[in-house]
Amino acid sequence: MIQTLEDVCTLLPALELEYKTSIHASTNQTPAILEKGWNPKLPQYLLRKDLVEIHPTAPSFKAILERARKHAVRCMKDSFAYAKDQWDKSHATPDFKVGDLVLVSTTNFNDIKRCKKLKDSFAVPFLSKHSMDKMLLK
Repeated sequence: MIQTLEDVCTLLPALELEYKTSIHASTNQTPAILEKGWNPKLPQYLLRKDLVEIHPTAPSFKAILERARKHAVRCMKDSFAYAKDQWDKSHATPDFKVGDLVLVSTTNFNDIKRCKKLKDSFAVPFLSKHSMDKMLLK
């Protein structure tokens, strides 16, 4: 929320980006395309080395954006790790052995001509004869 003059000054690069990347009715082009020939996607792309004049608060705004991006990446990594831990807690790999009775899923059987609603989810229990992997039995 904007409360002081300093807050307004820190947001000026974002306002400048919005102005320069919006299409104007008189030219049907954006000012950035007319000035530079390309449209920047983020305020930090305005900070090129060959630019002569930039807003004085633009580098600090770029630093704020970079910190926010790094924080977002860190939060996403933490979120993915948490989701994986929760998945692993609720989905344990079954320990099948040769000679166990196992159910076979029929979801991928295309030769059953029944209506999808009436099709059984699993076939009758089968006796496993050979173990090829933890989850793969014959």
